Formats: sequence, structure tokens, C-alpha cells
Amino acid sequence: MKLTARELAVFGMLGTVMYASKVIMEALPNIHLLSMFTIALTAVYRKKALYPIYAFVLITGLLNGFGVWWIPYLYIWTALWGAAMLLPEKKLPEKAKPFVYMLLCSAHGFLYGTLYAPAQAILFGLSFEGMIAWIIAGLPFDFVHGVSNFFCGALAYPLIKLLRRLENRGSCT
Repeated sequence: MKLTARELAVFGMLGTVMYASKVIMEALPNIHLLSMFTIALTAVYRKKALYPIYAFVLITGLLNGFGVWWIPYLYIWTALWGAAMLLPEKKLPEKAKPFVYMLLCSAHGFLYGTLYAPAQAILFGLSFEGMIAWIIAGLPFDFVHGVSNFFCGALAYPLIKLLRRLENRGSCT
């Protein structure tokens, strides 16, 4: 996937916007726009969406430290990207798309702790039972995450339309 200079600049900016949105919303625990951005960028840029997603991951590590908390970021967003890649974009009715994006965002929020848990288990030597206990202890946080992602996911469809319109006008990649 060779990048043009324009794509490199746009994807770097999009990764930075993802990071900035996370920082701005940090006062609200487990409420952020990252899933929405991941789904929108995947719908528009397909495989190349990995560039802004991993720009975000790298920026997060650089500015917040590459601690053990960061390691799951290497795959958590890829899991959502993969799920978004599987959406039958062309077969989905236009009226259903916003709701589908909201449901996918929500599912990622509800499953976030479960996706995060294998890395925690490996890094901290948890048994399978310990990993399950860690998941259960995090369910209240995942509940907030899933519900908030549902509502934040409502922004995916308008962002997709905007990015596609800009792309068609030649303002984006």
C-alpha cells in the first residue's frame, strides 16, 4: 500500500485528530470517539485506514509512554478495523448504515475489557481464571464504554459522508 505525499499528510492529521479527541474527552472515563473514527476511516479508506489508526497508536505511546497498558492498543483497534472491513457496505441500505455503525461501535465498547484481557493475562501472569476475574471486574466500565460508544457512533455516518465528499473533490486522498 504505497502512500502519496497527500495521503501521508492526511493520515498523519487524522491520527492526530484521533489522539486530540481522546485527550479532550479524558475527563469522561470510557467515553471517546476512537471507535467512531476507526469505523469511519475504515469505511472510507479501507486497508489504508490502518495508517491513521496506527499513527494514533504511535502518538499515544509517544506522548503517554509505552507502558504495558499500551501493548493492547497494538491489536484492539485492529480488531475493530477488521470488523468494520467485514461490513457489507454496498449491500447495506442507506438508512440502516448509521444504526449498523452505532451497533459496531457499541459492541467494541462492551468487548473492550475482554479484548484487553489476554494481554493483561500474559503480561501479569494471570491464569485463565484470573483473566476471567479481571474481565468481570471491568464489566461496569465496559457497560459505560459500550453505551457511550453507541451514541458516539452516531457521528460515524456523517463523518463518512464528509470524508467521501472531500475525497471526491480532491481535498483528501
